[in-house]
Amino acid sequence: MEQELAGRVALVTGGATGIGLATARALAAAGAIVYIGARDAARTRRVAAEESAGGLDIRALTMDVTVADSVVGAFAEMDDAGRLDLVVNNAGINMVGRVEDLSEIDWDRCLATNLKGPFLVAREAIPRLRSTGGGVIVNVASNAGLVARADEPAYSTSKAGLLMLTRSLARAHAEDRIRVNAVCPGPVGDTGIMDHNLAEAADPAAALASYLGKAPLAAAWGRLIDPTEVAAMIRFLCSDEAAMITGATIAIDGGKSLDGSG
Repeated sequence: MEQELAGRVALVTGGATGIGLATARALAAAGAIVYIGARDAARTRRVAAEESAGGLDIRALTMDVTVADSVVGAFAEMDDAGRLDLVVNNAGINMVGRVEDLSEIDWDRCLATNLKGPFLVAREAIPRLRSTGGGVIVNVASNAGLVARADEPAYSTSKAGLLMLTRSLARAHAEDRIRVNAVCPGPVGDTGIMDHNLAEAADPAAALASYLGKAPLAAAWGRLIDPTEVAAMIRFLCSDEAAMITGATIAIDGGKSLDGSG
């Protein structure tokens, strides 16, 4: 891959697994120095060490995106790199359950991770991106932010809110040459959320067939979306090829959102 991101510094939250790790690899392969932030310090350090041993400049940060002091501390540590160019807000959790089945704690945890987290990260990132003459934020939302899901009101609300945060930031910071876009994946395999959902299903094979049945293009291929396919779009949005794209929402969902069924 051409080193189109050489010399740039990136942060990927939730970067130790799934879409986050695939994105970290894609950005690093394009020449960026990539920090991966996650709550599990030991696993994050182990992943970063393994990727670095393979030739990619991926560095570990301990970061809980729901805690302001943790976010501030992680950015202070990253300041050693001398600049910040790219931010991918990927950390997120799923939350299944209708409103009457959710506790206040459940609701708050989902919104704190999926919506407050990107806000806290953006608040620290924007002054740093501005100081380097501009940069890119990519928010990893979800198909659930585009269409309503009956059994996931907290998750759907958090991801829909993230899409509006994306547009608001894009509008506010275009003058700073900061581009802000969102991708909406789903159904993606080899991720913590999908692995958990299939493991918890009474009939995993039937559950997989259901996921595919709601995404016509994925069904035609007979497979889930791969994290690398989402990462490829994020890498593009981070590149100069996407210099005039901001405030965009891009569905990477195998057509799942086309009929509005979720």
